[in-house]
Amino acid sequence: MSYNFSSPPSQPSPTSPRRLLLHGTLFLVTFFTTTLAGVQWSNRDPFELTNFQYGLSYALAILFVLASHEFGHYFAARYHRVNATLPYFIPFPPVPFLINFGTLGAVIRTKSVVPSRRVMFDIGVAGPLAGFVACLILLVYGFSNLPGPEFILSIHPNFDFTLNSDPTVEGLPLEFGDTLLFAVLRNLLTDSATQFVPPMTEIYHYPFLCVGWFGLFVTAMNLIPIGQFDGGHIIYTMFGERHRAIARGAFIILLVLGLPSVLDAFLRVFLQYFTGESVIQVIPFAQYSWSGWFLWAMISYYFVKLYHPPAPDETPLDDTRMLLGWTAFLILVLCFSFAPFTIPI
Repeated sequence: MSYNFSSPPSQPSPTSPRRLLLHGTLFLVTFFTTTLAGVQWSNRDPFELTNFQYGLSYALAILFVLASHEFGHYFAARYHRVNATLPYFIPFPPVPFLINFGTLGAVIRTKSVVPSRRVMFDIGVAGPLAGFVACLILLVYGFSNLPGPEFILSIHPNFDFTLNSDPTVEGLPLEFGDTLLFAVLRNLLTDSATQFVPPMTEIYHYPFLCVGWFGLFVTAMNLIPIGQFDGGHIIYTMFGERHRAIARGAFIILLVLGLPSVLDAFLRVFLQYFTGESVIQVIPFAQYSWSGWFLWAMISYYFVKLYHPPAPDETPLDDTRMLLGWTAFLILVLCFSFAPFTIPI
């Protein structure tokens, strides 16, 4: 979500029919592309129309999470009479050989100035909290209603339940990174002794678990306490100018989490070029790193910026809001994965 810090205050205005058409069109296109992505996650041809049904659960679930997050921001803005747009859903069509969730997310934008730190906090924290609850609902439902082994066999007919994988599948495997919350819910709501609990290499075939995991991942990315990410809004409103030290620390942590993977990939290419031999890993523990965190650090530094602009009214937050702020960062810890995507070799 982006805030406006320059336009004068204004009363919330109705959305024009032309703008409503744009929002509606983007939503429908995103519904289509997420359905295609859901079909793709089920190992079926996304361009075969008869397979469309296999992507509906995934599409509805991911739109539920995105809408919950963005309308959390939107209704908080409307409550405080801050003019804000409806969510812009961002479609992303399926691309071969690319991890694809069918969407790049959704955004809203405030069109009038946010008058105070307290209002800014309410708008900033509402999205992650609403999105987190939506993810929790999906994960509880997904783990409580796991299909039997026949489901994974319908996707991987040669699935080996001893190895927890299909040895006949060609190409590189993809593994989602575990998170504290995902692991806790899995252990509480499933029983591996009496039912098949999919490993993290197969989670993406299960729509509710896949979307729930993806929602946690996006929530964690949004709550990184930098600039105008939701986490940046929250730390600024909680700590004022002291947010700069926190933002610098978060930026350094992103670099530390991402650099080993980036350097390892560079060194492996370098060594293969000069020796002609393939190298699996050069830097120790690189498998626990993710290059995406390095990219997110660069986006933070060059586009989002590390520091948050000041609000007109610098009145500190009350105790209730401070407690909600700490709750948001507890959610960040529960949702965070050091290596969200890995390719086991």
